[in-house]
Amino acid sequence: MTSTGSTNLATRVVDWLRAGYPGGVPRQDYVVLLGLLRRKLTDEEVHGIAAELAGLAGQGEVITVADVERLVNEATLDEPAAADVARVSSHLAAGGWPLADHPQA
Repeated sequence: MTSTGSTNLATRVVDWLRAGYPGGVPRQDYVVLLGLLRRKLTDEEVHGIAAELAGLAGQGEVITVADVERLVNEATLDEPAAADVARVSSHLAAGGWPLADHPQA
């Protein structure tokens, strides 16, 4: 994907996040959210979006770019709890994020 394509995708994802989390992304959703994004995006795209997430912190929370980068780097491959995935997925779907994997032709 070109950098312009990555930029457009990052912009769309941030727009979906703003729509799905109108009050801001709560800290407890970051790890699950980044894990879900990693299923669909490259590491470069996830890191770019992570930088944008600092501006989408939940109300009353201050989360810096360094905080989000640390969360990205600390995110493990452990499976999150089903309830956490369902909660975050519902926010993403509400914002228009295409969560479903489309079958390959």
